[in-house]
Amino acid sequence: MTLGSASARPTSSRFPSAHSLTVGGRLFLIDCGEGCQMQMARFKVPFSRLDNIFISHLHGDHVFGLFGLISTLDMTGRLSPLHIYAPAGMDGLLKTISDYFGQVKFEVVLHTVKCSEPTLVAEFKNLEIYAFPLRHRIETYGYLFKEKEPQMNVLKSAIPEYKLTLEEIAMLKRGEDVLRKSADGKEVVLKCEDLAYKPFEPRCFAYCSDTAPFPKLPEWIKGADLIYHEATYASDLRALSRTTAHSTSQDAAKTALAAGAKTLVLGHFSSRYRSLDLLLDEARQIFPESYLAEEGMIFDVPEKTSPKKLL
Repeated sequence: MTLGSASARPTSSRFPSAHSLTVGGRLFLIDCGEGCQMQMARFKVPFSRLDNIFISHLHGDHVFGLFGLISTLDMTGRLSPLHIYAPAGMDGLLKTISDYFGQVKFEVVLHTVKCSEPTLVAEFKNLEIYAFPLRHRIETYGYLFKEKEPQMNVLKSAIPEYKLTLEEIAMLKRGEDVLRKSADGKEVVLKCEDLAYKPFEPRCFAYCSDTAPFPKLPEWIKGADLIYHEATYASDLRALSRTTAHSTSQDAAKTALAAGAKTLVLGHFSSRYRSLDLLLDEARQIFPESYLAEEGMIFDVPEKTSPKKLL
């Protein structure tokens, strides 16, 4: 869900950068601009389920909301740890919070992000999260959320038909073929592809915050189902975008096209635009499946199931 779609200067209808992501029931916050907690309350994003925050960089429009959010979490009686992933320097900001407002009752666990290529920074049961460097005026990272390959599901009808043992079922779940010997000593192969199926194809979401375009970015997010990419300016301000190390909506569309993405969400809009139609039109000329991030909007990546799941 988009909680904030503005760039450095918010408007009356656009808050600074903040986004929530839900994967398998687990809630993540990506960037935490000013007013983030107000948007979470407004759009009913549950504070109690938030355990992990990913910060792209330490410009104010991406971190100023942390002060209020941490304070509110403390006032609600939170006791479980809060994990924050961010570039170097976040420790100083967190120290400022504790120095001026006192220690909170829960542990804030800081994971400093530092890499020169896509690097695994967090892992959960069904999810891997990679950080990758972006091209901005200060140290900045994007994040790639990738579902892990699921275990195979064995067709229910195959279990009695082939009298599968527990060991054989386990082999099929791992994607392995089952080798048997017939009564006359010949080898019989029960192929996994015939008796089992992948319950779903893993999905992938890429978050590309403030960045100028660069050749390696599409490679690093190749095949992402959904890409969020900043689109601060329209094409007539291309020179300004290069000076400020930002992207135009056309840059974002070219990145999505080169990455083979399915859907592109544009955000981080300059306050100079009252209407965003121009940015969307320019992106769609290159990548038709482009959409605008708007406060409260939810972009869903449907589960891609196997036809065999219906059997």
